Amino acid sequence: MKILLTNDDGIESPGLRSLEEALKSHELCIVAPDGERSGSSHRITLKAPVKFATAGHGRFACSGTPADCVLYSVHGAIDFLPDVVVSGINIGPNLGTDLIYSGTAAAARQAAFMGIPGIAVSQLLKENRIDYSAASMFIARNIERLVNAWDEDHFININVPYPDSDSLEYEITHPSRRIYHDTVESYTAPDGHTYHFLSGTFPDATPLRGTDWDTVNRKRISVSPIYLHPVTEYDMVKFGEKLK
Repeated sequence: MKILLTNDDGIESPGLRSLEEALKSHELCIVAPDGERSGSSHRITLKAPVKFATAGHGRFACSGTPADCVLYSVHGAIDFLPDVVVSGINIGPNLGTDLIYSGTAAAARQAAFMGIPGIAVSQLLKENRIDYSAASMFIARNIERLVNAWDEDHFININVPYPDSDSLEYEITHPSRRIYHDTVESYTAPDGHTYHFLSGTFPDATPLRGTDWDTVNRKRISVSPIYLHPVTEYDMVKFGEKLK
């Protein structure tokens, strides 16, 4: 199987290296940002060139976003047409409404937009410790099944709890509604300008059974099919009824 690997944490991320090692029996190409692009969402580069710099055999550091890595690669920036795009392993979760902000998810979404199975993988931390082994093993063992389960209206979002045991079960889930506790801290510098920094505590979520958040909190791997289309026919009907 031909697999394009990417992420939003950058070409040197240990999560990406873990995936490379786990999937080495396949034909791999790695195209990842040349630095961290966390929170870049689905931004693509339209008004400037995107540089691909060789970063080893079959590895390229891209000056653009995670979505750029997929968009430009599939359109011919490199000579590699993948059967599947795997994005990750992200440092920390991408649960529920995190998907709006996530560059990891955007790369998988971009693949699905282009008719290629897209899989986003994220690993939860525990007390600032991270272990990619369970996430890498799950992808390596199930890559064929995940590709076969994919359809053109979705990408697949996977979140893996910290592996406190050797074997983790998985559940099919739907995205949670995340609750954010963001704050802004301000600082007036000697140059007279005021600078603002986003801060706050770690987000949680509405505790509903069957959501990705609930599942990882029960120490199970969350596998969510994420619908590509912003609005469904059902949404349109509901909205139209409210306008009457």
